[in-house]
Amino acid sequence: MQHAVGAPLPPPQGPGHGPGGWAHQPPGAHQAPGPQPHHPPHQVPGPPGPAHHPGPARQAPLPPPGPPAGPPPPDSTGHIQLPPGGPVPIPAPPPADSGTGAATLAVLLIGPAGAGKTTVARHWALTRRVPTAHISLDDVREWVCSGFADPQSGWNDHSEAQYRLARRTCGFAARNFLANGISCILDDAVFPDRPVVGLGGWKRHVGPGLLPVVLLPGLEIVLERNAERSGNRRLSDEEVAGIHGRMAGWYGSGLPIIDNSKYDVETTARVLDDVLARSLASPPAW
Repeated sequence: MQHAVGAPLPPPQGPGHGPGGWAHQPPGAHQAPGPQPHHPPHQVPGPPGPAHHPGPARQAPLPPPGPPAGPPPPDSTGHIQLPPGGPVPIPAPPPADSGTGAATLAVLLIGPAGAGKTTVARHWALTRRVPTAHISLDDVREWVCSGFADPQSGWNDHSEAQYRLARRTCGFAARNFLANGISCILDDAVFPDRPVVGLGGWKRHVGPGLLPVVLLPGLEIVLERNAERSGNRRLSDEEVAGIHGRMAGWYGSGLPIIDNSKYDVETTARVLDDVLARSLASPPAW
């Protein structure tokens, strides 16, 4: 019979005995050799004496059993088990006029291509006084080298599946960072007309304490920034205009929106921190 690793072994069948009545010994112990036959020297027989009946042989007492084996020692790599269900609670609001301070929080920065969300998210993470990670959905999608489904080649089931897989991967990474006391900010082009896949998916993957913020500059700024891109990160003007128009649906949603048309990266990151501090004090309903 096999037993689970780390579980105590079953007790012996009898006191001090194992199966079949054999004296129980700890694994690896060697049994002492038994008494050797004794041949007494030749003696002349004398008168018979009183009969002698030897008593029962005494068995040497066994050492008391040691404590049962406990669970294996914890992993020494610093991994912390993720809490089940709703892993990201809403953190307590920081003191007034201090931004997000030292709060451990998870942020979802939403915006169209060319809004600058990746640059702003990274700058905000770099300038915080506490450990903060930046998780970019596009970077995680491009981990797929062979078989990468580029949406620019046509949106299909493969690109949809890879987007969903990347979001789940980002969500797990965010939960792991948060479980180890590290804040995180994710960036993604989430559309308001796809709530189940967008915000609903992020809420399932990360938790109810996720704080979404929309970064939405004017169309002219978005087109200008997109023109500076290269490779598969650069979209056509028609695509950018279509995405920007759909993003306008966030107005009236109740989510905080930052128009960074006239802000540089540093200013936008500072405004983002102030918006997040207000969200901590009064979380948006989403």
